[in-house]
Amino acid sequence: MKVISLWSGGKDSCLACYRAKSKGYDIMGLLNFTTSSETSSLSHGLSAEIIGRQTKMTGMPSFQKAMPKDGYRDEFKRLIEEWKRTKGIEGIVFGDIYLDSHKKWVDDVCQELRVKPVMPIWTKDTAGLVKEFINLGFKAIIVATRANKLGEEWLGREIDNDLMKEFEGMGNIDPCGENGEFHTFVYDGPLFKEKVKFNNGNKTLRDDRWFLEIL
Repeated sequence: MKVISLWSGGKDSCLACYRAKSKGYDIMGLLNFTTSSETSSLSHGLSAEIIGRQTKMTGMPSFQKAMPKDGYRDEFKRLIEEWKRTKGIEGIVFGDIYLDSHKKWVDDVCQELRVKPVMPIWTKDTAGLVKEFINLGFKAIIVATRANKLGEEWLGREIDNDLMKEFEGMGNIDPCGENGEFHTFVYDGPLFKEKVKFNNGNKTLRDDRWFLEIL
C-alpha cells in the first residue's frame, strides 16, 4: 500500500514511519507542515531548513507544506486529495499514541478522504516505545519543553536510558512526552542514510515553553 508519512522531526513520527516501512508499507514520502510564513515546523518549533536537512538524510522524498492558522483541516484534506490523484497514495502514517481527541480527528478525516489511517504506535506502552527507539539505534535530543514541567536545563539532553530513569523518578513525565511535556529532534538511526550534522543554538522561552534552536 502506498502511504505518506507525517513527519514532525521528532521520535514518535520517526518510529511510526520506521514501523510502517518495516511492515511493508510503500512510503511515498515524508510530509512536514510549517507555519504560514514557511519559517518553522508547526509541531516542534524547529526551523523548516533543519527539518529539510534532516529528511534529506533519510534518502526518502520529503515535502513541506505551509499551513494556515485557520482552515487547517480543509487544507489538509485538499492536499491529500491531490496526492491521491497524482501519487496514488492510499493511506497516511500517523505517530499518535494515546490521545483520544487525536484519534477521533484522524479517523474522521481519513474516513472523509477514503484513505487508511496507519497508526503503528497507537495504544503502545510509551516506556516500551522509547526503549524500542533507543535499542534500534535512533539518536535524538530534547528541543522543546513545557516550562511548568521541565526547565531549560533539559534542552539538548539525549534520549537515552539514563534520561528515562530520571523521568521515571519524577513521576509526572510521560516517557514519550505524549502530553506535551517535551519534544525531540532525531538526528541518526536506521531510517537515516547519514547522520544529521547540527549545532545547538540559543534557548528561548515563548508562550510558557522552552525551545532550543537547532543550527
